Amino acid sequence: MASGFFDIAFTANVKALQTRMGSREAYGDHGPEVVEEPALGPHEITFIKGRDSFYLGTVSETGWPYVQHRGGPAGFLKVLDARTIGFADFSGNRQYISAGNLAGDDRVSLFLMDYPHQTRLKILGRARVIDEDSDHELLARLDNPHYRARVERGIVIRIEGFDWNCPKYITPRYSEDEVAQRIEQASSALAAQALPRNARPQVPIGNGELALTITGIRNMTPRIRAYELRADDWSELPTAEAGAHLEVPVRLADGSVVTRQYSLVTDPGRRDMYEIAVLRENDGHGGSLAIHETWQIGMQLRVAPPINHFPLHTDSRPAVLIAGGIGITPIKAMAQALRRRNVPFELHYTGRVPADMAYRDRLAVEFTSGYFTYFSRVPGQRRLDVAEVLQRAAGDAVFYVCGPVALIEAVRASAGRLGIAPERVQHESFY
Repeated sequence: MASGFFDIAFTANVKALQTRMGSREAYGDHGPEVVEEPALGPHEITFIKGRDSFYLGTVSETGWPYVQHRGGPAGFLKVLDARTIGFADFSGNRQYISAGNLAGDDRVSLFLMDYPHQTRLKILGRARVIDEDSDHELLARLDNPHYRARVERGIVIRIEGFDWNCPKYITPRYSEDEVAQRIEQASSALAAQALPRNARPQVPIGNGELALTITGIRNMTPRIRAYELRADDWSELPTAEAGAHLEVPVRLADGSVVTRQYSLVTDPGRRDMYEIAVLRENDGHGGSLAIHETWQIGMQLRVAPPINHFPLHTDSRPAVLIAGGIGITPIKAMAQALRRRNVPFELHYTGRVPADMAYRDRLAVEFTSGYFTYFSRVPGQRRLDVAEVLQRAAGDAVFYVCGPVALIEAVRASAGRLGIAPERVQHESFY
Protein backbone atom coordinates (compact mmCIF):
# COMPACT_ATOMS: atom_id res chain seq x y z
CA MET A 1 0.00 0.00 0.00
CA ALA A 2 1.23 3.51 -0.85
CA SER A 3 0.86 5.27 2.51
CA GLY A 4 0.50 8.98 1.74
CA PHE A 5 2.69 8.65 -1.33
CA PHE A 6 0.10 8.95 -4.11
CA ASP A 7 -1.37 12.11 -2.59
CA ILE A 8 2.01 13.81 -3.04
CA ALA A 9 3.32 12.17 -6.20
CA PHE A 10 0.14 12.07 -8.27
CA THR A 11 -0.11 15.71 -9.27
CA ALA A 12 -2.63 17.01 -11.80
CA ASN A 13 -0.13 16.59 -14.64
CA VAL A 14 0.72 13.05 -13.53
CA LYS A 15 -2.95 12.09 -13.34
CA ALA A 16 -3.59 13.57 -16.78
CA LEU A 17 -0.80 11.48 -18.28
CA GLN A 18 -2.02 8.37 -16.46
CA THR A 19 -5.46 8.95 -17.95
CA ARG A 20 -4.03 9.38 -21.43
CA MET A 21 -1.88 6.24 -21.12
CA GLY A 22 -4.68 4.13 -19.65
CA SER A 23 -3.26 3.49 -16.17
CA ARG A 24 -5.32 5.95 -14.14
CA GLU A 25 -8.13 3.51 -13.43
CA ALA A 26 -5.71 0.97 -11.97
CA TYR A 27 -4.65 3.46 -9.29
CA GLY A 28 -8.14 4.79 -8.67
CA ASP A 29 -9.24 8.39 -8.65
CA HIS A 30 -10.59 8.94 -5.19
CA GLY A 31 -9.02 12.32 -4.55
CA PRO A 32 -6.47 12.92 -1.79
CA GLU A 33 -5.64 9.94 0.37
CA VAL A 34 -7.25 9.77 3.78
CA VAL A 35 -3.92 8.86 5.39
CA GLU A 36 -2.68 11.98 7.18
CA GLU A 37 0.15 10.43 9.15
CA PRO A 38 1.77 7.57 7.24
CA ALA A 39 3.44 5.20 9.67
CA LEU A 40 6.09 2.63 8.93
CA GLY A 41 5.01 -0.93 9.63
CA PRO A 42 7.14 -3.89 10.74
CA HIS A 43 7.96 -4.82 7.13
CA GLU A 44 9.20 -1.32 6.26
CA ILE A 45 11.19 -1.04 9.49
CA THR A 46 12.92 -4.38 8.93
CA PHE A 47 13.69 -3.46 5.33
CA ILE A 48 15.17 -0.06 6.27
CA LYS A 49 17.33 -1.55 9.02
CA GLY A 50 18.83 -4.02 6.56
CA ARG A 51 20.04 -1.46 4.02
CA ASP A 52 23.67 -0.41 3.71
CA SER A 53 22.99 2.34 1.15
CA PHE A 54 20.25 4.44 -0.40
CA TYR A 55 19.77 7.29 -2.88
CA LEU A 56 18.82 10.75 -1.62
CA GLY A 57 17.14 13.34 -3.82
CA THR A 58 17.06 17.05 -2.93
CA VAL A 59 16.07 20.24 -4.77
CA SER A 60 18.22 23.37 -5.15
CA GLU A 61 16.96 26.95 -4.90
CA THR A 62 17.19 27.11 -8.71
CA GLY A 63 14.76 24.21 -9.00
CA TRP A 64 17.27 21.60 -10.17
CA PRO A 65 16.97 18.13 -8.60
CA TYR A 66 20.08 16.44 -7.25
CA VAL A 67 20.54 12.76 -6.41
CA GLN A 68 23.33 11.48 -4.21
CA HIS A 69 24.28 8.01 -3.01
CA ARG A 70 24.56 7.52 0.73
CA GLY A 71 26.32 4.45 2.15
CA GLY A 72 27.48 2.97 5.42
CA PRO A 73 27.18 -0.17 7.51
CA ALA A 74 23.89 -2.06 7.35
CA GLY A 75 21.42 -0.22 9.56
CA PHE A 76 23.13 3.17 9.39
CA LEU A 77 19.78 4.62 8.31
CA LYS A 78 18.04 4.61 11.68
CA VAL A 79 14.31 4.26 12.36
CA LEU A 80 13.70 6.74 15.18
CA ASP A 81 9.95 6.14 15.32
CA ALA A 82 7.15 5.08 12.95
CA ARG A 83 7.28 8.43 11.14
CA THR A 84 10.90 9.47 11.53
CA ILE A 85 14.17 8.17 10.14
CA GLY A 86 17.65 9.64 10.23
CA PHE A 87 21.29 9.02 9.44
CA ALA A 88 24.73 10.28 10.30
CA ASP A 89 26.17 12.29 7.40
CA PHE A 90 29.79 11.24 6.99
CA SER A 91 32.56 13.43 5.66
CA GLY A 92 32.82 13.14 1.87
CA ASN A 93 34.08 15.25 -1.03
CA ARG A 94 33.12 18.46 0.79
CA GLN A 95 30.86 19.77 -1.98
CA TYR A 96 27.91 19.95 0.46
CA ILE A 97 25.33 19.97 -2.33
CA SER A 98 22.67 17.91 -0.52
CA ALA A 99 23.17 19.71 2.79
CA GLY A 100 23.16 23.07 1.02
CA ASN A 101 19.96 22.25 -0.85
CA LEU A 102 18.25 21.37 2.43
CA ALA A 103 18.97 24.86 3.71
CA GLY A 104 16.54 26.21 1.12
CA ASP A 105 14.09 23.33 0.59
CA ASP A 106 13.51 20.60 3.15
CA ARG A 107 11.77 18.19 0.76
CA VAL A 108 13.61 14.92 0.08
CA SER A 109 13.05 11.69 -1.80
CA LEU A 110 14.75 8.42 -0.87
CA PHE A 111 15.15 5.23 -2.89
CA LEU A 112 16.09 2.18 -0.82
CA MET A 113 17.20 -0.79 -2.93
CA ASP A 114 17.48 -4.50 -2.21
CA TYR A 115 19.11 -5.66 -5.43
CA PRO A 116 19.39 -9.40 -4.70
CA HIS A 117 15.63 -9.63 -4.07
CA GLN A 118 14.70 -6.95 -6.66
CA THR A 119 12.82 -4.83 -4.14
CA ARG A 120 12.73 -1.08 -3.60
CA LEU A 121 11.07 1.28 -1.14
CA LYS A 122 10.38 4.91 -2.05
CA ILE A 123 10.07 7.51 0.70
CA LEU A 124 9.04 11.16 0.53
CA GLY A 125 9.69 13.41 3.51
CA ARG A 126 10.94 16.64 4.97
CA ALA A 127 14.48 16.78 6.34
CA ARG A 128 16.30 18.88 8.88
CA VAL A 129 20.02 19.07 9.57
CA ILE A 130 21.35 18.70 13.11
CA ASP A 131 24.84 18.92 14.58
CA GLU A 132 26.61 18.71 17.93
CA ASP A 133 25.45 22.16 18.95
CA SER A 134 21.80 21.90 17.92
CA ASP A 135 20.98 18.38 19.16
CA HIS A 136 23.84 16.42 20.67
CA GLU A 137 21.68 13.58 22.03
CA LEU A 138 19.87 12.93 18.74
CA LEU A 139 23.13 13.02 16.80
CA ALA A 140 24.52 10.41 19.19
CA ARG A 141 21.55 8.14 18.34
CA LEU A 142 22.44 8.41 14.65
CA ASP A 143 26.12 7.65 15.13
CA ASN A 144 27.68 4.29 14.28
CA PRO A 145 30.53 3.96 16.81
CA HIS A 146 32.07 0.92 15.13
CA TYR A 147 32.16 2.50 11.66
CA ARG A 148 35.40 4.30 10.83
CA ALA A 149 34.10 7.52 9.29
CA ARG A 150 33.89 11.05 10.62
CA VAL A 151 30.37 12.33 11.28
CA GLU A 152 29.87 15.94 10.16
CA ARG A 153 26.15 16.27 10.81
CA GLY A 154 22.92 14.33 11.11
CA ILE A 155 19.94 14.33 8.75
CA VAL A 156 16.55 13.69 10.35
CA ILE A 157 13.61 13.01 8.01
CA ARG A 158 9.93 13.26 8.84
CA ILE A 159 8.12 10.82 6.53
CA GLU A 160 5.27 12.25 4.44
CA GLY A 161 4.64 9.16 2.32
CA PHE A 162 6.14 5.88 1.13
CA ASP A 163 5.46 3.24 -1.49
CA TRP A 164 6.83 -0.16 -2.45
CA ASN A 165 7.79 -0.29 -6.11
CA CYS A 166 7.55 -3.18 -8.55
CA PRO A 167 10.64 -5.40 -9.10
CA LYS A 168 10.55 -5.10 -12.88
CA TYR A 169 13.86 -4.10 -14.50
CA ILE A 170 15.84 -4.30 -11.24
CA THR A 171 19.00 -6.22 -12.09
CA PRO A 172 20.06 -8.44 -9.17
CA ARG A 173 23.42 -7.31 -7.78
CA TYR A 174 25.35 -8.66 -4.83
CA SER A 175 27.80 -7.16 -2.38
CA GLU A 176 31.17 -8.77 -1.73
CA ASP A 177 29.86 -10.28 1.52
CA GLU A 178 26.75 -11.63 -0.21
CA VAL A 179 28.84 -13.21 -2.96
CA ALA A 180 31.17 -14.76 -0.40
CA GLN A 181 28.20 -16.14 1.52
CA ARG A 182 26.72 -17.71 -1.60
CA ILE A 183 30.05 -19.21 -2.61
CA GLU A 184 30.40 -20.72 0.85
CA GLN A 185 26.88 -22.15 0.67
CA ALA A 186 27.50 -23.58 -2.79
CA SER A 187 30.85 -25.05 -1.75
CA SER A 188 29.28 -26.69 1.29
CA ALA A 189 26.48 -28.13 -0.83
CA LEU A 190 28.90 -29.49 -3.41
CA ALA A 191 31.11 -30.97 -0.73
CA ALA A 192 28.11 -32.71 0.78
CA GLN A 193 26.95 -34.01 -2.59
CA ALA A 194 30.26 -35.10 -4.10
CA LEU A 195 31.33 -38.58 -3.05
CA PRO A 196 34.66 -40.27 -3.71
CA ARG A 197 34.40 -42.30 -6.90
CA ASN A 198 34.76 -45.59 -5.03
CA ALA A 199 31.99 -44.55 -2.64
CA ARG A 200 29.38 -43.75 -5.27
CA PRO A 201 26.45 -46.14 -5.55
CA GLN A 202 27.31 -48.88 -8.01
CA VAL A 203 23.84 -50.43 -8.26
CA PRO A 204 21.39 -48.34 -10.32
CA ILE A 205 17.99 -47.58 -8.82
CA GLY A 206 14.88 -48.39 -10.85
CA ASN A 207 14.18 -50.71 -13.76
CA GLY A 208 13.37 -48.43 -16.72
CA GLU A 209 15.01 -48.68 -20.13
CA LEU A 210 16.84 -45.32 -19.93
CA ALA A 211 20.17 -45.43 -18.09
CA LEU A 212 20.70 -41.98 -16.54
CA THR A 213 23.28 -40.49 -14.20
CA ILE A 214 22.84 -37.46 -11.95
CA THR A 215 25.48 -35.04 -13.25
CA GLY A 216 24.46 -31.82 -11.52
CA ILE A 217 22.53 -30.53 -8.51
CA ARG A 218 21.64 -26.86 -7.93
CA ASN A 219 19.81 -25.15 -5.10
CA MET A 220 17.24 -22.96 -6.85
CA THR A 221 15.50 -21.76 -3.66
CA PRO A 222 15.72 -22.80 0.00
CA ARG A 223 13.29 -25.67 -0.75
CA ILE A 224 13.74 -26.38 -4.48
CA ARG A 225 16.64 -28.27 -6.03
CA ALA A 226 17.24 -28.83 -9.72
CA TYR A 227 18.71 -32.15 -10.84
CA GLU A 228 20.55 -32.59 -14.13
CA LEU A 229 20.28 -36.07 -15.63
CA ARG A 230 22.35 -37.36 -18.56
CA ALA A 231 22.72 -40.68 -20.32
CA ASP A 232 25.35 -42.91 -18.70
CA ASP A 233 27.36 -42.80 -21.92
CA TRP A 234 26.51 -39.11 -22.55
CA SER A 235 24.65 -40.00 -25.73
CA GLU A 236 21.57 -38.15 -26.97
CA LEU A 237 18.35 -38.71 -25.04
CA PRO A 238 14.87 -39.32 -26.45
CA THR A 239 13.03 -36.15 -27.43
CA ALA A 240 10.87 -34.71 -24.67
CA GLU A 241 8.11 -32.31 -25.70
CA ALA A 242 7.08 -29.35 -23.56
CA GLY A 243 4.79 -30.45 -20.75
CA ALA A 244 6.29 -33.94 -20.50
CA HIS A 245 7.26 -35.54 -17.21
CA LEU A 246 9.75 -38.14 -16.07
CA GLU A 247 8.89 -40.94 -13.66
CA VAL A 248 11.95 -41.39 -11.46
CA PRO A 249 12.82 -44.04 -8.86
CA VAL A 250 13.18 -42.97 -5.23
CA ARG A 251 14.43 -45.00 -2.30
CA LEU A 252 12.39 -44.12 0.79
CA ALA A 253 13.61 -44.14 4.37
CA ASP A 254 12.28 -47.68 4.91
CA GLY A 255 14.40 -48.99 2.02
CA SER A 256 11.54 -49.46 -0.43
CA VAL A 257 11.82 -48.04 -3.95
CA VAL A 258 8.88 -46.10 -5.35
CA THR A 259 8.46 -43.83 -8.37
CA ARG A 260 7.53 -40.16 -8.49
CA GLN A 261 6.62 -38.00 -11.48
CA TYR A 262 8.34 -34.66 -12.11
CA SER A 263 7.86 -32.32 -15.05
CA LEU A 264 10.84 -31.74 -17.29
CA VAL A 265 12.13 -28.18 -17.03
CA THR A 266 14.56 -28.67 -19.88
CA ASP A 267 14.29 -26.61 -23.05
CA PRO A 268 12.55 -29.09 -25.41
CA GLY A 269 15.18 -28.37 -28.04
CA ARG A 270 17.89 -30.04 -25.96
CA ARG A 271 18.76 -33.72 -26.29
CA ASP A 272 21.90 -33.83 -24.14
CA MET A 273 20.21 -33.77 -20.72
CA TYR A 274 16.97 -33.73 -18.77
CA GLU A 275 16.37 -31.42 -15.84
CA ILE A 276 13.77 -31.73 -13.11
CA ALA A 277 13.16 -29.47 -10.12
CA VAL A 278 11.98 -30.96 -6.83
CA LEU A 279 10.21 -29.02 -4.09
CA ARG A 280 11.03 -30.46 -0.68
CA GLU A 281 7.77 -31.31 1.09
CA ASN A 282 8.52 -32.14 4.72
CA ASP A 283 4.89 -33.11 5.32
CA GLY A 284 4.44 -35.05 2.07
CA HIS A 285 4.62 -38.77 1.35
CA GLY A 286 8.40 -38.91 1.60
CA GLY A 287 9.39 -38.86 -2.07
CA SER A 288 10.69 -35.30 -2.35
CA LEU A 289 12.33 -35.57 1.08
CA ALA A 290 14.15 -38.75 0.02
CA ILE A 291 15.33 -37.13 -3.21
CA HIS A 292 16.73 -34.11 -1.37
CA GLU A 293 18.47 -36.29 1.21
CA THR A 294 19.75 -39.20 -0.90
CA TRP A 295 20.23 -38.13 -4.51
CA GLN A 296 23.89 -37.38 -5.18
CA ILE A 297 26.05 -36.53 -8.16
CA GLY A 298 27.11 -39.79 -9.78
CA MET A 299 24.02 -41.76 -8.72
CA GLN A 300 22.64 -43.96 -11.49
CA LEU A 301 18.93 -44.21 -12.28
CA ARG A 302 16.93 -46.45 -14.59
CA VAL A 303 13.82 -44.66 -15.82
CA ALA A 304 11.15 -44.97 -18.50
CA PRO A 305 11.11 -42.51 -21.43
CA PRO A 306 9.30 -39.19 -20.85
CA ILE A 307 5.50 -39.19 -20.96
CA ASN A 308 3.35 -36.18 -21.84
CA HIS A 309 -0.14 -35.70 -20.39
CA PHE A 310 0.07 -31.89 -20.60
CA PRO A 311 0.92 -31.17 -24.26
CA LEU A 312 0.93 -27.84 -26.08
CA HIS A 313 -1.40 -27.17 -28.99
CA THR A 314 0.31 -27.57 -32.35
CA ASP A 315 -1.34 -24.74 -34.31
CA SER A 316 -0.52 -21.02 -34.33
CA ARG A 317 -3.09 -19.82 -31.79
CA PRO A 318 -1.59 -17.60 -29.06
CA ALA A 319 -1.03 -19.03 -25.59
CA VAL A 320 -1.35 -17.70 -22.07
CA LEU A 321 0.88 -19.55 -19.59
CA ILE A 322 0.10 -19.27 -15.87
CA ALA A 323 2.38 -20.80 -13.24
CA GLY A 324 2.15 -20.88 -9.47
CA GLY A 325 5.16 -21.86 -7.37
CA ILE A 326 6.78 -25.13 -8.47
CA GLY A 327 4.23 -25.20 -11.31
CA ILE A 328 6.75 -23.17 -13.30
CA THR A 329 8.56 -26.38 -14.28
CA PRO A 330 6.44 -27.46 -17.29
CA ILE A 331 5.45 -23.86 -18.04
CA LYS A 332 9.09 -22.83 -18.53
CA ALA A 333 9.56 -25.54 -21.16
CA MET A 334 6.31 -24.49 -22.85
CA ALA A 335 7.47 -20.89 -23.13
CA GLN A 336 10.73 -22.01 -24.72
CA ALA A 337 8.89 -24.25 -27.19
CA LEU A 338 6.42 -21.51 -28.16
CA ARG A 339 9.23 -19.04 -28.73
CA ARG A 340 11.00 -21.51 -31.01
CA ARG A 341 7.77 -21.91 -33.01
CA ASN A 342 7.21 -18.10 -33.14
CA VAL A 343 3.81 -18.51 -31.49
CA PRO A 344 2.70 -15.44 -29.47
CA PHE A 345 2.42 -16.06 -25.73
CA GLU A 346 2.38 -14.46 -22.30
CA LEU A 347 3.93 -15.99 -19.19
CA HIS A 348 2.44 -15.11 -15.80
CA TYR A 349 4.38 -16.44 -12.79
CA THR A 350 3.14 -16.00 -9.23
CA GLY A 351 4.67 -16.95 -5.89
CA ARG A 352 4.66 -15.95 -2.26
CA VAL A 353 7.97 -14.03 -2.30
CA PRO A 354 10.70 -13.67 -4.95
CA ALA A 355 13.12 -15.92 -3.05
CA ASP A 356 10.68 -18.86 -3.35
CA MET A 357 10.36 -18.68 -7.14
CA ALA A 358 12.71 -21.00 -9.02
CA TYR A 359 13.99 -19.82 -12.44
CA ARG A 360 12.50 -16.34 -11.90
CA ASP A 361 15.67 -14.40 -12.73
CA ARG A 362 16.64 -16.70 -15.58
CA LEU A 363 13.24 -16.26 -17.22
CA ALA A 364 13.50 -12.47 -16.91
CA VAL A 365 16.72 -12.58 -18.92
CA GLU A 366 15.40 -15.08 -21.45
CA PHE A 367 12.01 -13.44 -22.04
CA THR A 368 12.35 -9.67 -22.13
CA SER A 369 8.69 -9.13 -23.05
CA GLY A 370 5.45 -10.88 -22.21
CA TYR A 371 6.81 -12.13 -18.87
CA PHE A 372 5.06 -11.02 -15.68
CA THR A 373 5.75 -11.89 -12.04
CA TYR A 374 3.48 -11.48 -9.01
CA PHE A 375 4.07 -11.84 -5.27
CA SER A 376 1.24 -12.69 -2.89
CA ARG A 377 3.12 -11.98 0.34
CA VAL A 378 5.19 -8.89 -0.46
CA PRO A 379 3.49 -5.70 0.77
CA GLY A 380 2.88 -3.19 -1.97
CA GLN A 381 3.48 -5.66 -4.80
CA ARG A 382 0.86 -6.55 -7.36
CA ARG A 383 -0.91 -9.89 -6.98
CA LEU A 384 -2.02 -12.04 -9.88
CA ASP A 385 -5.51 -11.06 -11.03
CA VAL A 386 -6.65 -14.14 -12.93
CA ALA A 387 -9.79 -12.52 -14.32
CA GLU A 388 -7.81 -9.58 -15.69
CA VAL A 389 -5.30 -11.89 -17.41
CA LEU A 390 -8.06 -13.93 -19.04
CA GLN A 391 -10.07 -10.88 -20.09
CA ARG A 392 -7.04 -9.31 -21.76
CA ALA A 393 -6.14 -12.43 -23.74
CA ALA A 394 -6.83 -12.86 -27.45
CA GLY A 395 -10.19 -14.34 -28.35
CA ASP A 396 -8.66 -17.59 -29.61
CA ALA A 397 -5.93 -17.95 -26.97
CA VAL A 398 -5.25 -21.30 -25.32
CA PHE A 399 -4.59 -21.21 -21.58
CA TYR A 400 -2.16 -23.45 -19.68
CA VAL A 401 -2.04 -23.33 -15.89
CA CYS A 402 0.09 -25.35 -13.51
CA GLY A 403 0.41 -24.99 -9.76
CA PRO A 404 -1.71 -25.24 -6.62
CA VAL A 405 -5.26 -26.51 -6.92
CA ALA A 406 -6.58 -23.12 -5.75
CA LEU A 407 -4.89 -21.37 -8.67
CA ILE A 408 -6.21 -23.87 -11.18
CA GLU A 409 -9.74 -23.60 -9.83
CA ALA A 410 -9.55 -19.80 -9.94
CA VAL A 411 -8.54 -19.92 -13.62
CA ARG A 412 -11.26 -22.42 -14.49
CA ALA A 413 -13.91 -20.43 -12.63
CA SER A 414 -12.92 -17.15 -14.30
CA ALA A 415 -12.85 -18.85 -17.70
CA GLY A 416 -16.35 -20.18 -17.11
CA ARG A 417 -17.67 -16.74 -16.18
CA LEU A 418 -16.06 -15.25 -19.29
CA GLY A 419 -17.51 -17.92 -21.57
CA ILE A 420 -14.13 -19.43 -22.47
CA ALA A 421 -14.60 -22.98 -23.73
CA PRO A 422 -13.28 -25.60 -21.25
CA GLU A 423 -11.11 -27.24 -23.92
CA ARG A 424 -9.13 -23.99 -24.22
CA VAL A 425 -8.06 -24.24 -20.56
CA GLN A 426 -5.46 -26.95 -19.95
CA HIS A 427 -4.12 -27.60 -16.47
CA GLU A 428 -1.85 -29.74 -14.35
CA SER A 429 -1.62 -29.65 -10.56
CA PHE A 430 1.13 -30.76 -8.19
CA TYR A 431 -0.38 -30.14 -4.76
